[in-house]
Amino acid sequence: MHILQLCPRVPYPPHDGGAIAMYDVAAGLARAGHRVTVLALNTPKHQQPSTALSHLGPRVRLVTVDVDTSLSPVRALRNLLLGRLPYNVERFVSPAVEARLAELLAQEQFDAVQVEGTFVAWYVDAIERLAPGLPVVLRAHNVEYTIWQMLAERENNVLKRVYLRHLARRLQQFEHRMLPRFQAVAAITEPDQKRLRRLGCPEPVVFVPAGVDLDRFRPDPAIRPRPRTLFMIGSLNWLPNLEGLDWFLQQVWPQAKARFPELELHIAGKDTPERIRNLQLPGVTVHGFVESAARFMQEYELMLVPLLSGGGMRIKIIEGMALGKCIMSTGLGSEGIHVRDGFDIVLCDEPTEWVERLGRYYRGELDQQAIGQEAARTIARLYDNRRVVESFLDLYTILQPAPRAAAR
Repeated sequence: MHILQLCPRVPYPPHDGGAIAMYDVAAGLARAGHRVTVLALNTPKHQQPSTALSHLGPRVRLVTVDVDTSLSPVRALRNLLLGRLPYNVERFVSPAVEARLAELLAQEQFDAVQVEGTFVAWYVDAIERLAPGLPVVLRAHNVEYTIWQMLAERENNVLKRVYLRHLARRLQQFEHRMLPRFQAVAAITEPDQKRLRRLGCPEPVVFVPAGVDLDRFRPDPAIRPRPRTLFMIGSLNWLPNLEGLDWFLQQVWPQAKARFPELELHIAGKDTPERIRNLQLPGVTVHGFVESAARFMQEYELMLVPLLSGGGMRIKIIEGMALGKCIMSTGLGSEGIHVRDGFDIVLCDEPTEWVERLGRYYRGELDQQAIGQEAARTIARLYDNRRVVESFLDLYTILQPAPRAAAR
């Protein structure tokens, strides 16, 4: 098959959840013998050369279009007053992308188009107009409006809360209008699958999780984690990650550090805000961006995911599980991942629960090794990237138009 993958950014390097999910599908399809043309918006924030995916071999071709998706207060205000699309979506609308899309659809034969997320869902009309009958699949990384609803509910600043509610409402209207236009939708979690059906998406609305490249996340026996160490890793330009980190540092860490003085907390993530980089909290080390997430995860013991809002799947959780890490997370953080509290993950929501479970870890009462081993087994059984690619290929096959009967 030849798949056209439309991405809101170049999916390289695979350092954050969105890039990892897009990159692993392109790489997995190529390994399975299929061709992938990746059409990606090349944004200032994630600028990459046209050779960024050349290491994946001749079956993967990267086509980029420069688009400035930078946040602008002036453009945001104009959108608020005059815009027809949510500002989150409007930033990704580009006549140059539509023109390049038209060229590709005219020049090449594709078996399906995979559109990576709500922010580039706007292009479905152009694809249908330019290539009627070509199957178009939306891969829903999140149901976006739900994230902004949750952020609005937790926002204390009145003006920010009003604006976040406005964004959430417009995103909900956009997703309700646009997502049902796809021939199929692949939800990244089962809760999102239900939300997408409620939005009116026609069947098939299938569950295809994000996967893990188990070759890339193989434990290194030479790395021994430091005892009594906690760590968090995730892109800190994503508001839910930053919100969760702030909450943990304010609501949990002061009590935990006072009661368990030898605990250390290590924080890593790209685009770490200056106020986080300059933290002067006892026992807290801020590493900023780390080149190898796998190595960082293996250097420390207990992984923390204190997420309070968000949607989709936390890919860093399944990567940590693949490495055999014991992970402590909120229930929302683990949403959509097939885990059981106390078996292959540790779940807690209230600050008192976090402190109590951190105490069990500190005193050696938490069987972190057994939990980590079960976590690795869960990933190998359910989230191997090869299984994810097979699911997409099955979906593309189902959507292929029936061959015409021979004329008599």
